[in-house]
Amino acid sequence: MGLSGARARESRRGRRAAIATALVAVLALSGCGVTRGDDGGENARLRMMIPNSPGGGYDQTGRAATRVMEAEDLTGRFEVSNVTGASGTVAMQRLVNERGAEDLLMTMGLGVVGATYTNGSDARVSGATPIAQLIEEQEGLLVPADSPFQTVDDLVEAWRADPGGVRVGGGSSPGGPDHLFPMQLADAVGVDPTEVNYIVYDGGGPLTTALLGAKIDVGTSGLGEFEGQLADGSLRVLAVSGEERLDGVDAPTLQESGIDLVFTNWRGVLAPPGIPDSVRDQHIALLEEMHGTAAWQEALETNGWVDAFRTGDEFQEFLVDQDERVASTLEDLGLL
Repeated sequence: MGLSGARARESRRGRRAAIATALVAVLALSGCGVTRGDDGGENARLRMMIPNSPGGGYDQTGRAATRVMEAEDLTGRFEVSNVTGASGTVAMQRLVNERGAEDLLMTMGLGVVGATYTNGSDARVSGATPIAQLIEEQEGLLVPADSPFQTVDDLVEAWRADPGGVRVGGGSSPGGPDHLFPMQLADAVGVDPTEVNYIVYDGGGPLTTALLGAKIDVGTSGLGEFEGQLADGSLRVLAVSGEERLDGVDAPTLQESGIDLVFTNWRGVLAPPGIPDSVRDQHIALLEEMHGTAAWQEALETNGWVDAFRTGDEFQEFLVDQDERVASTLEDLGLL
């Protein structure tokens, strides 16, 4: 390591020690016993809760972020735990139950917003402490190689003729992005969303099997889990849902196809409600520093994620808007 690299690392250690010292001071005043790490300094620690199984989208995002923060010496080791159940609702409830915990963070996203509604939970994401939105991810319309649908127009024509006859599969339960996307798409092309034949699959693996086995006609999902099938040609993408085409994916956007819809999934980080503003600001500063590293930019590129970084109050406003939008869509579908 060069002299400049050593100085940079020493500077980061100094900032980390300062953060730990500040937290100790806050806790001394408040009488609370929860910190980033009881040892402080080099041993300062945080917990990262993941609201789905290992290998899922939240898991990939959360572990990528913690690896960067550890590797770049921005904090001590993270304790990462997967808390599964009810499409993220169990983890969301646990986050709310740990009110005031200053060492806890949780990755989450649009799927958790919807799950809290469809599972009848009062643990709303807009009621937690917003830290940062990290990424956006487009949805794709996937079909098997031998599908009669060569374009989105082919799909729309068949859908309008027989809404229930087109079997649409997704890797998330009602209220999740793979469910909300085809419902909004149906509405945009003049198909009654309540007539859409949507079939739930438990993630990308079962969804791939369903597509290749002709169990469904079209799949809606993020494309990161289908790289192998797209590369070998066993699956095709009719269109992607974002404002711009995806690098390496030979498919138009919906808008290019004449459909007035932009839809993106997203993921971010929350902390429990009731933490001091000073601790919230320290968490935000930590993620801002992570976001500025070359390692995080490499993670974005490797995973095909769109950089959508926003923090604090701006992220809070976004969460409130997402709550309202999801609730409105689910009410229109008669699911609330």
